[in-house]
Amino acid sequence: MSYPLGLRPGAGSLAIDAPYAERASCKEGRIDGALLGGWGRVSPHLLSAIRRHRLSRFARLIETLEPQVANLPDRRLRELADDLRARLRSARLFSRESALSFALVREAARRHVGMRHFHVQLLGGAAMMGGAIAEMETGEGKTLTALLPAITAALMGRPVHVITVNDYLARRDAEQLGPVYAALGLTVGLAEHGQSPEDRRRAYASDVTYCTNKELVFDYLRDRLVLGPRRASARLLVDRMFRDGQIGGLQPLLLRGLHCAIVDEADSVLIDEARTPLILSGAQEGAENAAGLYEAALDIARRLDPGDAFQVLPNEKSIRLTADGENQIAELAAGMPGLWIIRRAREELVQHALAALHLYRRDVQYIVADGKVQIVDEYTGRVMPDRSWESGIHQLIEAKEHCAITERRKTLAQITYQRFFRRYVHLCGMTGTATEPAGELYATYGLPIVRIPTNRPLRRANAGTRMLSTAEQKWKAVLRSVQAETRAGRAVLVGTRSVEASEQISQLLRAAGLEPMVLNARQDREEAEVVARAGQPGRITVATNMAGRGTDIQLHAAVRDAGGLHVILTEYHESRRIDRQLYGRAGRQGDPGSYQAIVAIEDEIFQRFSSRGLLQLVTRNLAPDRQIPAAIALALRSYSQSAAERLHGRARQAAVAEDDRINKIFGFAGPE
Repeated sequence: MSYPLGLRPGAGSLAIDAPYAERASCKEGRIDGALLGGWGRVSPHLLSAIRRHRLSRFARLIETLEPQVANLPDRRLRELADDLRARLRSARLFSRESALSFALVREAARRHVGMRHFHVQLLGGAAMMGGAIAEMETGEGKTLTALLPAITAALMGRPVHVITVNDYLARRDAEQLGPVYAALGLTVGLAEHGQSPEDRRRAYASDVTYCTNKELVFDYLRDRLVLGPRRASARLLVDRMFRDGQIGGLQPLLLRGLHCAIVDEADSVLIDEARTPLILSGAQEGAENAAGLYEAALDIARRLDPGDAFQVLPNEKSIRLTADGENQIAELAAGMPGLWIIRRAREELVQHALAALHLYRRDVQYIVADGKVQIVDEYTGRVMPDRSWESGIHQLIEAKEHCAITERRKTLAQITYQRFFRRYVHLCGMTGTATEPAGELYATYGLPIVRIPTNRPLRRANAGTRMLSTAEQKWKAVLRSVQAETRAGRAVLVGTRSVEASEQISQLLRAAGLEPMVLNARQDREEAEVVARAGQPGRITVATNMAGRGTDIQLHAAVRDAGGLHVILTEYHESRRIDRQLYGRAGRQGDPGSYQAIVAIEDEIFQRFSSRGLLQLVTRNLAPDRQIPAAIALALRSYSQSAAERLHGRARQAAVAEDDRINKIFGFAGPE
């Protein structure tokens, strides 16, 4: 059976007592979750052909309607869109009305931005309109594809949020695609970092709003703080709220509800970033924020012996004090005033100081720029402005780096991505890598995966895997590979996991007489320019995970003739999907390209997630400068990444459980 947009089953009932449209929480038991996860994993394989057949039939209907709109003047296209509004509200999912909407979007895009949707993009748009995640290869035009369901939903009168992973992409897409929306009588808004509340309200009042996941969730939490305990009685005030934008004389809300969300890079947003809750914080009144407190904590932490006094648990990102360590802290803090008198307070403060020293590394988890500690997003490699770690850890890191100490913050509201995105009336998305987490996406969000074929055959070649014993050997091998590919006239992209690693390989390349372009958290403002030049002959680009995701590397004709872009992965990530995302920078849209992995046993993923005995067994009797056999390297990669993904899965479950606990206590996160 087909369901109208936004009325798919299994996502919880509408929260009619809420001040604006959203779904109430829907909780499954463990058995239900396991069954849903199992079905989510197998359904992309079992039902892909059936789903694609249905979508293809709908795409053919769109293509039969296209000649009817192709020769109409712009004014008539606008009138047709206006006529569709009422009809779409009662139309079935893959109806003639929906197909006509898609045909109008296709024609408007051709006229106003010079891009006409390919057949496979029609399939992707239809999959999202049906409440699924469209898995489309990198370079297949997901941004343009999202226009189809976004405009169709907007014509139904539903506020649409198109969610991207950074402000640059949100602004680019809103500006680039704005003429298409305008041609069909729709407005486009942009909610980005640094805007005033008035500008945000105007953005969310538009038919379609482009925004980032973090900005959107924080705006939702701000609305929840405004509402406070009025949730239960808000239904009586809905008319007034939508008339003057205020509730009971309080400040107006930012959002108009959670109607329709189209999530770009859905795996990154819904899986990778779902391990920790989003916390809205405010100034902590009466907090003891003197720099001396943090300096003293760091001084005590530096005097404790690893092993005897504390244990570092990198996988859990925590520090465990031993009984001996607790006694040492008491001795070292003897006679100190304030918090140091309280046993629990001093031990917690020193634990956090130990974490700042041993778990948070400069140029990995954060950078220091303009005298400030700035957090680096571990998944995108981008700086997260105005974000801070909680529990005083941020201030301890500032003290460690001799930066000005910022004000400590207190939690005002928090919510997990899992809880937030399940509240949308209609949720869908797109990404190039959704197959691996298909089970979790279906069990958590009710989102099936639909694989969309490429417009042109893939020509991306796998140049193999090389695993070496030491990091030094690895970097030498990377250097030789870069030299060989650039001599052949190709462009090269070297992918690293951290700012530190990107700068290390860049120094080696320069010492060898090469001149790489570097793209990491320090150069994120030049991202578009660096990516635009990354396809030139002999060009070497060294990048962290950001790697221009969401933008195309345009190949020079000479590079295309020489074999295209060559991608070198220098360290496996904790998720197979992120490796695939990096590989996907090559061979886009039918272009030639290749990729290879050059890694070392000393890489963090193997040291953290493989046992010491296993690593010793692998390297035993291995001659210097000899690489580990490919079969063993792939097995070790699989073992380590599987362990990491299991750990992260448990972290996501723990985040949801903790969010449930907090929600029961404080009722921050909306209707149950």
